[in-house]
Amino acid sequence: MAEFVQKDFYDINDLIEIVRVLRQPDGCPWDREQTHASIRMDFIEEVYEVIEAIDKEDTALLREELGDVLLQVVFHTQIEREAGHFELDDVCDEVCKKMIIRHPHVFGEVTVSGTGEVLKNWEAIKQQTKGQTTYTETLESVAVSLPALLRAQKVGKRAAKSGMDFADAASALENIHTEVHELEEAAASHNTEQMADELGDVLFSCVNAARKLGLNSEQCLTAATEKFIRRFAAVEAEVQRRGKTMDDYTTKELDEIWNAVKHRIQEDSYAAG
Repeated sequence: MAEFVQKDFYDINDLIEIVRVLRQPDGCPWDREQTHASIRMDFIEEVYEVIEAIDKEDTALLREELGDVLLQVVFHTQIEREAGHFELDDVCDEVCKKMIIRHPHVFGEVTVSGTGEVLKNWEAIKQQTKGQTTYTETLESVAVSLPALLRAQKVGKRAAKSGMDFADAASALENIHTEVHELEEAAASHNTEQMADELGDVLFSCVNAARKLGLNSEQCLTAATEKFIRRFAAVEAEVQRRGKTMDDYTTKELDEIWNAVKHRIQEDSYAAG
């Protein structure tokens, strides 16, 4: 077994050493076997858990989850360190240089009037350093691995910089109606490929509408899903109160209970407000 000195307080260097030891031949079999691909989803899950801690405004949980994300960073870096490609210092060096370059109003002689100009300069510098010379390249650089709604909104925002955008929220909302009509026509044809294509257009048009309304489509859908779960739970509780199960009712009957519960929840919400 590898030797490791127990301490009352550990820092980043200790974390680097712990991960190094775990990956050693006499370390942990599971840790030794991992690759970038095998723990890819772990990284995604840890980031989402950080987001959950932020949403809950739970400081202790946030500290814990940030540690888990940091562990992922160190672990992936250790894999590259073993391959002789780079170390954590190289990762830090690159991001420090990036931050300095993209903040010329802080670390250089550039003067800005406010946040809007900061963001404009950031994007311009980013395109320059990444060698992007066309708007299309900026769209293609949005990671495909992002959640679909988040990626769609980001692509739409970047495309808007070219001038290719809806004039206002009203025109974006009107486009939803157009896309829904095309989806209905596709559904009538029972062509699966065409239906999938048109449904994608409906979703993308909804994202554009959210963007023009100043909303985050990812957050909107998350909130809607949580609302659905709460109402579903209320429906099931009502069914159980009647001494029955969901299977005892027809879809139409469940819809009636749903509407009654929805109305009651809305009234309770208005009363509380």
